[in-house]
Amino acid sequence: MKKNGTVFFCQNCGYESAKWSGQCPACREWNTFVEEPSAGSGHASQTSGKKHSRGKSEPVSLSQVQTGEQNRILTGMCELDQVLGGGLVPGSLVLVGGDPGIGKSTLLLQVCRNLSKSLDQVLYISGEESLQQIKLRAARIGTFHDSLQLLCETNLTDIEEVMLRKKPRVAVIDSIQTMYQEEISSAPGSVSQVREATGVLMRLAKEHNITIFIVGHVTKEGTVAGPRVLEHMVDTVLYFEGDRHASYRILRGVKNRFGSTNEIGVFEMSDTGLREVKNPSEYMLSGKPPGASGSVVTCTMEGTRPMLLEVQALVCRTNFGLPRRTAVGVDVNRVNLLMAVLEKRLNLQLSGYDAYVNVAGGIRLNEPAIDLALVMAIISSYKDIPIPEKTVVFGEVGLSGEIRAVSMAQQRVQEAKKLGFLRILLPQSSMEQVRQITGIELAGAASVRDAMQLICGR
Repeated sequence: MKKNGTVFFCQNCGYESAKWSGQCPACREWNTFVEEPSAGSGHASQTSGKKHSRGKSEPVSLSQVQTGEQNRILTGMCELDQVLGGGLVPGSLVLVGGDPGIGKSTLLLQVCRNLSKSLDQVLYISGEESLQQIKLRAARIGTFHDSLQLLCETNLTDIEEVMLRKKPRVAVIDSIQTMYQEEISSAPGSVSQVREATGVLMRLAKEHNITIFIVGHVTKEGTVAGPRVLEHMVDTVLYFEGDRHASYRILRGVKNRFGSTNEIGVFEMSDTGLREVKNPSEYMLSGKPPGASGSVVTCTMEGTRPMLLEVQALVCRTNFGLPRRTAVGVDVNRVNLLMAVLEKRLNLQLSGYDAYVNVAGGIRLNEPAIDLALVMAIISSYKDIPIPEKTVVFGEVGLSGEIRAVSMAQQRVQEAKKLGFLRILLPQSSMEQVRQITGIELAGAASVRDAMQLICGR
């Protein structure tokens, strides 16, 4: 039975209900309702109902709006600036999410170090570490300027008072799940606390032109913990990806009001912090075995950046009645679909073989342009015929076995040429989009049968 003074909130969309429900009627997600104090209980937030002294709002026409030049703030890390769309926009709210230990705090502390050299005031607010712990991590990164100030506090009222008094140009909140307001009786990290804390920070950023970074914990599904409305309120959402036991890290932009989405930045974790990887294609291809069957180099587009990656496949006879299909870095259903195309269009008897597909480097790929590389890696492993060295393969494969054109074919070819590749297998329909480049051979294929004959010779 529902307690007095409490309501139920959907953790996915923020929908409010007087009683618990298995499915949210707004976003249709299951088992997302949690119980929180209501606004009228006397303990809930009064922040949203505060009256701020300001003049009456009047509508204006679009022609009356003066924008001026937006001078972005460079963070001193080119990879981060590229993901942000050219640097930080003053007054923006940036959410950074990622697994525990992936390097979120290290990245933002390095950004604060760089910004403290050029800006008057930079404020780093931590609710998870003490000043001594931050000092130990900072000593590993390098020397810091005195304009960087530290604050260990979780009370949002006190944080707001400090930010209004210090007026920093850039502030970091680490993390939003540890912040709380005294007016709300629920625990830190709850739906009410996270939503109200983000609302206060958004108002501070917009009214006082303060750029604020927010660190967000993630759930086991990989999304930022708390209500989904958190990602809607902020201006930019960045996800820090990668295996924390490996050395590389990928910063991916999934939302950006001031730049393109799906841009990525590549970093390498070292004993002195995160190091930028200027040429991720060369970094991802390091260690590729020469002359091995089932290994193909493809080119994918991450935002506006072309990146060369190695796709690996291992096809072997199964010992069970039902063959296994395992994929790392790509959708296993896509692998099953492409293998069905090979069985139907090329008469390859793959139903009695296990298939294991992997994208070297740990990057997750969803672009259909890697279909042809997956197909050629499977054929190469099945026939035990190595793909010729210095060859790049990309293209989308349809259910009829046709190879369809992909976007930005010219940029992919130029990236392959820059790294010394001599031959590119691409869709025949994309040949018109690509200008001939000296020193590299372009081979167009209209179907997977044509591609197999061009690469494997049979």
